[in-house]
Amino acid sequence: MHRPSLSDLTAFSAVADHRSFRAAADVLGVSRSSLSHTILALERNLGVRLLHRTTRSVALTEAGERLLRRLKPVLQDLDDAIDTVVDHGGHPRGMIRINGGEGAVRLLLKTVVPRFLGRYPQVSLDIVSEGRLVDIVEEGFDAGIRLAEAVPQDMVAVPIGKELRFLAVAAPDYLAAHARPVVPDDLRSHRCIRQRLPSGKIYRWEFEKHGQEVSIDVPGVLTLNHTLVMVEAAADGLGIAYVPETAARSSIDNGKLTALLEDWSPPVPGLRLYYPGHRRVPAAPRALIDVIKEIT
Repeated sequence: MHRPSLSDLTAFSAVADHRSFRAAADVLGVSRSSLSHTILALERNLGVRLLHRTTRSVALTEAGERLLRRLKPVLQDLDDAIDTVVDHGGHPRGMIRINGGEGAVRLLLKTVVPRFLGRYPQVSLDIVSEGRLVDIVEEGFDAGIRLAEAVPQDMVAVPIGKELRFLAVAAPDYLAAHARPVVPDDLRSHRCIRQRLPSGKIYRWEFEKHGQEVSIDVPGVLTLNHTLVMVEAAADGLGIAYVPETAARSSIDNGKLTALLEDWSPPVPGLRLYYPGHRRVPAAPRALIDVIKEIT
């Protein structure tokens, strides 16, 4: 039996963690075919099957479970040892993979990324912007950025930026032709620009005043799934949109949009960068968290 290399064992651990050759290959920076050959060679050398494979799933065999159980602490100790050396030298390095919604990514790029990359040039960022809420562990990400309410309870969350609020907005021309809504219920007689969520559901507009909460499935003949497109559509007079204030602020300031129902739109907890709480945070992600805390 040839003793397996550290890279072979790391490859097996990645596949076992993600239960996916695709996700593990993305994390390791190799092709799926190369990763598959590595695992097959490892199994041949050990003389035992470690993984059950189908076209749709990957599962550990009993032998694979035993190996992973003993292997994980060893790999973690090795990572800790490397991090200790890196910390001592003061130069974090490597790649951080982050997943977040478009608005969250825009904020990160504007406020955090310039300072972080300027301070830690040996760290690279791989940032994926998408609407759907993903399992960051399953998909091979180090961290995610979402609204506080969307962060899974088993994650550690770090605030990014201030509180935010959602506003109903419309163009002055639209309001010149339609009565301005005074309470949320007035929206039922308006032409609203509805929002389709990544899940496929239509978003219900949410308002609150003095403890009274209102959720409305607004009417409308136009449905969109992109915040900035919704802002542009509202500015063009196509109806009332309900968007984050940060997305509409410049259009409000230059008079293209008017904010509505502001007294029904209190601030809510803002964005959070989150990561698994059961893992030791490596030097590079920890440095990113430190920069976020400085800015926030």
